[in-house]
Amino acid sequence: MSKVDCAERLRTARDTAKNATGYRRISTLFDVGSFNEIDGLARSGEDYAEVVAGYGTIEGVPAYAFAQNSDVAGGAMSSAQAAKIKKLYNLALKTGLPVVGIYDSIGGRLKEGGNMLAAYGDILLTANHLSGVVPQISLVLGPCIGTSAMIAASADIVVMSDKGELTIDTNGEHGSAEEAAELGVCHLAAGDEQDAISSVRKLITLLPSNNLSGAPVLDMQGSADTADLTGDSDIHSILSAVCDDDSFLELSEKYGKAAVTGLSEIDGSTTGVIALTGVLDADACAKAARFVRFCDAFSLPVVTFVNAEKFTSLREASKLSSCYSEATTGKVAVITGSAYGPVYVATAGRGANADYTMAWPNAVVSPLAPETAAVFLWNDRLAGSADPVADRKQLIEEYKTTEASPFGAAAHGFVEDIILPEETRIRVIAALQMISGKRVSGLPKKHSNIQI
Repeated sequence: MSKVDCAERLRTARDTAKNATGYRRISTLFDVGSFNEIDGLARSGEDYAEVVAGYGTIEGVPAYAFAQNSDVAGGAMSSAQAAKIKKLYNLALKTGLPVVGIYDSIGGRLKEGGNMLAAYGDILLTANHLSGVVPQISLVLGPCIGTSAMIAASADIVVMSDKGELTIDTNGEHGSAEEAAELGVCHLAAGDEQDAISSVRKLITLLPSNNLSGAPVLDMQGSADTADLTGDSDIHSILSAVCDDDSFLELSEKYGKAAVTGLSEIDGSTTGVIALTGVLDADACAKAARFVRFCDAFSLPVVTFVNAEKFTSLREASKLSSCYSEATTGKVAVITGSAYGPVYVATAGRGANADYTMAWPNAVVSPLAPETAAVFLWNDRLAGSADPVADRKQLIEEYKTTEASPFGAAAHGFVEDIILPEETRIRVIAALQMISGKRVSGLPKKHSNIQI
C-alpha cells in the first residue's frame, strides 16, 4: 500500500471516528483541541472497538476518559472494549490522573460468551484497584445495566443525565436518574447531556489529581457574608454563608435527606462539607459515611455541621462512627444546635477524632435528650409539684441552659471554643488553615472491619 493510500485510509478512519456519538461526547468533555485518542484503530471483529478512549485537559486539568460508542453495536461490551478501558486505567494508575467513564451501552456481546464475562471482570477488578488512588467519575448518558452498572457505581461520583439508565436489573427497570438518585446510587442528577458534561467538568476542578496531591486551591470568588446568621438559621443558609460564593456543589441531594453532603470551596480550597440535621436514619448515615471515606481517600478536609438528635439504625450509626474515627484527613466540627449522646460522640467529639470542635451559644450538648436527662437527674424536684407538666418543662429548659449548655461542654473540654454564628466562616477558615499540615500514622493493618 502506497503512502498516499495509507494517508487516505487514516483520514477516512479519523473522519469516521469523529462522527461517532462517543467521540463527540468525549471531545465535548475535554477542552477544545486537547483530546488525544488511544487505540483509535483497535477493532472488535469487523467493526472498530465499541469505545473511544484517550486523554486531554478538562478546565486545564490533565485527565483520562473513555466513552462507550453506542453507534457501534450499541456500545456492547466486548474483549476489545475491555482491553482499551483497562489500558486507560493502567495509564491513569501510572500517571496519577483522574478518570471519567461515559456509559451508554445496550449490554454485552453475547456471541463472545465467557470472554464477555472475563471482559467485565477485568474492568471491575482494575477499577477497584484504582479506587482511592485517583478520582473516578462515571457519567451515565444512556443505558448502563447489569455488570456495567456495577462498574459505573464503583466510581467515586456518579453523574447522570435525564436520559441515563443505571440499574443492576438486566431488564432495564427502575434505572432512571430520578430513581437512582433516590436510592443513593446517582450522586448528581443533571438535566440534559450538556448539563451533565458541564457538571463533570466542574467536579474535576474541585478534586485532586490523585491521593498524593493536595486539595486544589482556586481563586476565591468573593467571600460569603455570615453577618446575618443566627441560632435559628437553616442549614442551607449556614452553608451559603460559610462557603465561598456559589461554590457549594451538593451531592446525593435526594438520598438520606437528614444529611447534606457536598464539595465546596472555603477560602479558595476544596473542602468536603457535611450537615447532619434532625433524626439520622440509615440512609443519612450511609450517605455521610461514604462521603467521609471519599474525602479521606483524597485528603480533602471535612467540615461537619451538627444539629441532630439521634440515630435510628445501629448498623449505620456504627458505620458512620467508624468512618469518622478512621479518617485521618483534617476534621472540623461546628455544633449549631442539638448534639445528643451517640450523635456527638460519633461525629463531633473525641470518638470522631475531630481536630477542632466549635459550638454556637444556642448549642445543646447532652449525653441524653434533655427531656430524658432533666427528669432523670432532677426527678426529686417534681415530687409534690402542683403543676408537674409546667415544672417539668421548666426543668428541661434549666438543664439545657446549665448542664447541656455549650459552656458546660467547654468546661469539660468537649468543645474547643464557643463562637457566635456570625464568626463561623472566619473561625472555620482559621481551623482549616491550622490543620492543613496534619500528618497521622496508624497501626499496621489491612483495614478496619466496619458494619456493611
